Amino acid sequence: MREVFKVVQEHGCFGRELRRRRLAAGLTLTGLSKLVHYSKGQLSKVERGLKAPSQELARLCDSALGAAGDLAALVPMRLAATGFTEARGSEEEVWLMQLSGDGQSWFQPLTRRQMMAMGVASVAGMSIGRQDIAFPIEDTTLLGVSHTLFDHYRRLGQVAGPELLLPALIGQIHSLQELSSRTGPSTRDGLLRLASRYAEYTGWMMQEIGNDHAALWWTRRAIDLAATGGDHDLAAYGHVRHALVTLYRNDPPQTIELARRGQSAGLPPRIRGLAAQREAQGHALAGDYDACMRSLDRARALLYQQVPNPKSPVIGTTNLSDPVDMITGWCLHDLGRPQEAAEAIDRQLAFVPPQALRTRARYGMRHALAHAVAGEIEHACHLTGQLLGNAITVSSATIAQDMRALSRTLARHSKNRAARELAPELCSALQAINPHM
Repeated sequence: MREVFKVVQEHGCFGRELRRRRLAAGLTLTGLSKLVHYSKGQLSKVERGLKAPSQELARLCDSALGAAGDLAALVPMRLAATGFTEARGSEEEVWLMQLSGDGQSWFQPLTRRQMMAMGVASVAGMSIGRQDIAFPIEDTTLLGVSHTLFDHYRRLGQVAGPELLLPALIGQIHSLQELSSRTGPSTRDGLLRLASRYAEYTGWMMQEIGNDHAALWWTRRAIDLAATGGDHDLAAYGHVRHALVTLYRNDPPQTIELARRGQSAGLPPRIRGLAAQREAQGHALAGDYDACMRSLDRARALLYQQVPNPKSPVIGTTNLSDPVDMITGWCLHDLGRPQEAAEAIDRQLAFVPPQALRTRARYGMRHALAHAVAGEIEHACHLTGQLLGNAITVSSATIAQDMRALSRTLARHSKNRAARELAPELCSALQAINPHM
């Protein structure tokens, strides 16, 4: 009895406000149930404070009742458990890798102090090549080939799991640093800037395996390399990358704050546009429709101004024909408007290249989730069944978050045959992506 009273105390505020707004809108529990696709019984328990409302339910009710975010704000955001840790001071990390002929490999970060304690100090001083020989020449061919190789790695990242790319990406970063010490100033700066892009992409792949600490470490490394190569703008994009980590942790205030740091005047339009997109996602997670739409409008205007630089890899995705429209769909789902979200994402999925498996799985899974939340269970299950193979192939911790959300949504529809049949396949796919879940 005491536990029931505690639940009523904690969630009664939302329940009372939900009931007040429902009655003011002239809706019965059955009518609201049809709008949000939650059972009448669940809604009744939430209104009476006997059941904790999920953030999803709060957003759906907020949208259905036109509460402009006030109703959703009554349900505190719970940070996602993603293994995120803050930076461990300024002590430099060393990445120790072992590659073997039988295909087995591993790598892990160590501090200099840890390496000394393990008795591998000699490894820290080992270098490929001779540091005392430098060739201060300009070699545009070297830079061009290295640029092309990076484009190949990004394409490979669309069709392979991150754990397969990471050793090669880390090796390339060190190789480019080594090469930069043997060329003239112009080529040196170009190689260092390219190494920074490798490091930024490595940070993204680290996030894809669920290691947020390493993702931020490599993002900071990217900023340092870019600055050494004369590019100080990447520091602003580092905030956008950091904001992606906090977005997946369900932390709207931090996401918005970090994204705003990437929109300072004087920065390239593309960086500011991508930052505005991320800010929109933060506002959507917070349930603020108007602020979200304003940020998306700003993103669209900024990205329209961008002038591509053929000598530098594109920052951000290259597989979306209209990234703002796709992110609009992403945001509409978080704003409790799943039907609109599904329509927007569907428009853009048609233009995603067939070989971009990671992009198709990412937005395709959110597409399926939006249909499921909108109550279109059979269609959602059909879409998901087509995506599971790609999801396992690219093995993404971030995509897995939407898969888990989809699994929870389908569990509410256990009487639906399609949901029952998909459940074990979805569970197996999640287990394959993250066997420790």
